[in-house]
Amino acid sequence: MTNLENMGALAKSAARTLRIEDSSVKTEALELIASALLQNKADILTANALDVEAAKGSLSPSMIDRLSLSEERIESMADAVIAVSKWPDPVGQVLEERDLPNGLHVQKTSVPLGVCGIIFEARPNVTSDCAALCIKAGNACILRGGKEAFHSNMAITGVMRDALSSTALPADCIQLVEDTSRESAAEMMALTEYLDVLIPRGGAGLIRSVVDNAKVPVIETGVGNCHIYVDRAADISMALDIVFNAKTSRPSVCNAAEKLLVHKEIAAVFLPAMAEKLAEKDVELRADEAACRLLPHAKAASEGDWSREYLDYIMGVKIVNSIDDAIDHIERYSSHHSDCIVTSDQAAADRFLASVDSAAVYHNASTRFTDGGELGLGAEIGISTQKLHARGPMGVNQLVSYKYVISGSGQIR
Repeated sequence: MTNLENMGALAKSAARTLRIEDSSVKTEALELIASALLQNKADILTANALDVEAAKGSLSPSMIDRLSLSEERIESMADAVIAVSKWPDPVGQVLEERDLPNGLHVQKTSVPLGVCGIIFEARPNVTSDCAALCIKAGNACILRGGKEAFHSNMAITGVMRDALSSTALPADCIQLVEDTSRESAAEMMALTEYLDVLIPRGGAGLIRSVVDNAKVPVIETGVGNCHIYVDRAADISMALDIVFNAKTSRPSVCNAAEKLLVHKEIAAVFLPAMAEKLAEKDVELRADEAACRLLPHAKAASEGDWSREYLDYIMGVKIVNSIDDAIDHIERYSSHHSDCIVTSDQAAADRFLASVDSAAVYHNASTRFTDGGELGLGAEIGISTQKLHARGPMGVNQLVSYKYVISGSGQIR
């Protein structure tokens, strides 16, 4: 038995315990994890500093920001665990119920998925978010982070497992794969005997590799080629604020806006003002031919730019002739994560929101709200961009399945 197979067996055993555990026990465990994260801030920050130092020169500044922890970010991690702990237990809920003519009583009841494998990259907060969500939903988890965050993930996982040791839950509810090689990822993708679902969380390359190669069922998450369409009826001041926030507040995350589409009737007024505002953060603009005429410092966009997720201070800009042109462009190039229209025309907004086939669609609000915490879910294990099982931010309620419970009085068929 390989090390990963052994982890899988331990996780499967832990999942059997979690499956029937009382909600109060799970809540207490999460409260202890949150407290332990705060008590061990210094150790976590020391480990994180090793990762950040090693990343200098090999990762972009925005990706180093994604990797970096601070006291405030650790406090936010603990807050997210507490928020998850307070969420109603999704396990054991009767989703549907009926009595059949033959006297059988049928209940459709929510149950945990079982063992969740999560493969992710450089954001250490994913470690605690995923563990908390899995525990609340009655699942064991096997986490495999990227080498960039190795020391951080080891420290965070160690803190959480230590916290579980004083609860009724087995520490093996949470396990971390210490081998960050491609071989361990490939083995995890084939761990069908032990993993019930595999969730990749990271860049396009990671997600595509898991989707293409995994034998374990996959929930595809979050490449974020997110668009903002500024309609001819947009409030200019509002549009400037939304675009600036969506692009620059944290460009290294999947809900940051990557593309800006502007109606031709307001382009001459809006684009120079937008360029001036984005220049405050040194955002590089890559524009189509029409937009380049209004933006002398922009670079000419290539065909590849329209489908690219930059995760950096870069933004693609295109002038469109109509709302239908904007919708067509998004349909062709969007990753179906988060897309927004800024307009005062309600009919235009309704058309956009109905036509754009993304996990989250916005009217007059930043795409940065596509986040489990921001949308009131406590935290999220990822942003699902597929349509089967779950879509959008995956919180506690998206980490369960269901089974049918049938009660009779001796009926036979």
